[in-house]
Amino acid sequence: MGWRRGVAVLALGLAVTGCSGDPGEGAVRESAPPVIVPGGPGEPARTLSGAPSSGVRPSAAPSEADRAYVQMMIAHHQQAVEMTALAPERAADAQVRGLAARIGAAQGPEITAMRGWLERNGLGSGSGGHDHAAMPGMATPEQMAALRAATGGEFDRQFLRLMIAHHEGAVSMATDLLTKGVDVFAQEMAQDVIATQTAEIKRMRAMLGG
Repeated sequence: MGWRRGVAVLALGLAVTGCSGDPGEGAVRESAPPVIVPGGPGEPARTLSGAPSSGVRPSAAPSEADRAYVQMMIAHHQQAVEMTALAPERAADAQVRGLAARIGAAQGPEITAMRGWLERNGLGSGSGGHDHAAMPGMATPEQMAALRAATGGEFDRQFLRLMIAHHEGAVSMATDLLTKGVDVFAQEMAQDVIATQTAEIKRMRAMLGG
């Protein structure tokens, strides 16, 4: 299962636009390389492109909705990565360990990509001052403590339930962004979150037995 050890290829020349008088700022840089995220067993790698899809116009300067989404999703992803890091030593089910490895391998590089986007747009590099506990799907400190204390089958069940809720929260946030955001990268990230995490929710529900 070499995919579990796959390291995402990071290149953060992401598409950005500006609001000054430089006539070249409104165009996407042709040299912007993609962020490649490894897929699961039998699945192709996913690419977060630094340029918009064919036929899509470059976005205007990022909106407040774009900024807030990316900042909040950094914190959201960080908790998911923290949860997945517990699985190798605590999970009993190989499928749970494999799923956790895949999620961690994907979301770590995405955090780096989102931080790069914030920096390139002059918006800092962190998750901002948002109330992270109020974000959809975030596990509470008590739930995280219980997960750290669990082992074997009990860990597997807690992990799957918490990650399903976590993914559902991310999908909700991404769906909301698609109606409010304007930035190409943020839109592509949101679309990828919806597609990938919806599929993973279905897998995790099946692993829980429905």
